Amino acid sequence: MLSDYADILLNCKSIEIDSDQIKKVKKSYDFLKDFARNKVIYGINTGLGPMAQYKISKQDQLFLQYNLIRSHCSGTGNIMSPLLVKSAMICRMINILKAYSGVHPEVVILLKEFINRDIIPVVFEHGSVGASGDLVQLSHIALALIGEGEVHYNGNIVPTAEALKKEGLKPASVHLREGLALINGTAVMTGIGIVNIINAKNLLNWAIVASAMINEIVDSYDDSFSDELNSRKLHKGQNKVASLMRTALKGSKLIKHREEHLYDKEVEETVIKDKVQEYYSIRCVPQILGPVFDTIKSAENVVMDEANSVNDNPVIDCEAKNVYHGGNFHGDYVSLEMDKVKIVVTRLAMLMERQLNYVLNPRLNDKFPPFVNLGTLGLNLGMQGVQFTATSTTAECQTLSFPNYIHSIPNNNDNQDIVSMGTNSALIAGTVITNAYEVIAIYFMALIQAVDCAELKDKMAPFTRKIYNDLRAIVPTFVEDSTKYNQIRDMKNYLCATKIDLTKI
Repeated sequence: MLSDYADILLNCKSIEIDSDQIKKVKKSYDFLKDFARNKVIYGINTGLGPMAQYKISKQDQLFLQYNLIRSHCSGTGNIMSPLLVKSAMICRMINILKAYSGVHPEVVILLKEFINRDIIPVVFEHGSVGASGDLVQLSHIALALIGEGEVHYNGNIVPTAEALKKEGLKPASVHLREGLALINGTAVMTGIGIVNIINAKNLLNWAIVASAMINEIVDSYDDSFSDELNSRKLHKGQNKVASLMRTALKGSKLIKHREEHLYDKEVEETVIKDKVQEYYSIRCVPQILGPVFDTIKSAENVVMDEANSVNDNPVIDCEAKNVYHGGNFHGDYVSLEMDKVKIVVTRLAMLMERQLNYVLNPRLNDKFPPFVNLGTLGLNLGMQGVQFTATSTTAECQTLSFPNYIHSIPNNNDNQDIVSMGTNSALIAGTVITNAYEVIAIYFMALIQAVDCAELKDKMAPFTRKIYNDLRAIVPTFVEDSTKYNQIRDMKNYLCATKIDLTKI
């Protein structure tokens, strides 16, 4: 379950492996060792990829596995976040524990120790085409397991051998097909995808809170997020978002009821003083964030199915007493879902940016000074500078949202003639999510400043008032102009780290 990953990754929960599962892994290994004696099995006694037609002599078979790992440690670009690598390691461990890989139990036990002791291999972002799995990135993980390469350890990057020595651990040995089994699969794109979904779900919750707050502070009507209106459409996400907004705004003295302002008397004036309807970015939140909710939920289901699947090749089935060759390593499912996630998160960022613009522009809100400026207009600039950052960051999200799923480029001597680019898709989705946190951090700074501008705190709902107080502890009220980059960073870090559950209000 996604919550299990969150516990391990965010709450440092340790992993334990059931002894029965280790026995199943050993059974798979013993079967393959016997089965492969007089048969041609890909990656055990043959070359790899387009060189699969070359038979490998018995005395060279173990060297083949080491050669495979070392030759594919060719990653470049930025070093991947240790959190993402740890998530990938968990995925790889779970894959192996399905007992369809034919590896010796020693390797999965060592993988568990790496995870529990936070020995995280150095892995680079560039390298995977997402078919035959994440060969390059997984090779860097495998390299550490055989005692080579570098790892993150105690806050530093050190040689793997040094970390193993300090922890009293021995490198894993190659017994049969450990090289191919460790690097052939979708664990990296899936691990990144899991972290993305954890972060995207939390981001969506914050976006719902922000949308509830702007409805509140601009004296919006409650019918746009009412059950009576939204239940007439059958989309689960739309109704869930509307329900969460109602929960967040329960007890507010600012939200208006239409029947008390426009329905309770005959309106005779030619120009109606009360707004009849708000702008779309305020009034259509359930309809805009509803698809975001549904898409992230769907992506969670698909990515967790992938995490719990066998995505090796070949697949060793000791119960059927056979070895099956195919393409379970292909990352299309994850690639497509990550593209969907980055599209809807970009849409979320666009909504936050438009709501921000509404708060900052007095010609739109007719309530707050320009740029929610608490100082002297003209002399002081308020939130003017930070809007540029929110707008440019949103634009970058729009550019990054073009799908990778359709970017297949044949390679590997055309053996891999159609590939998923799943890891690229997952990494870029992660960038979009990070960008969206920056946009919403700026937006919350404007929202809490607007609350002070109009002295609305005491009229807010209990929940949104608590959010206001919590965020004011991060960014205090400001009148005079000052640098804002540190405050944006602090607000973003707080929002990323603080998980909110609107169902438990």
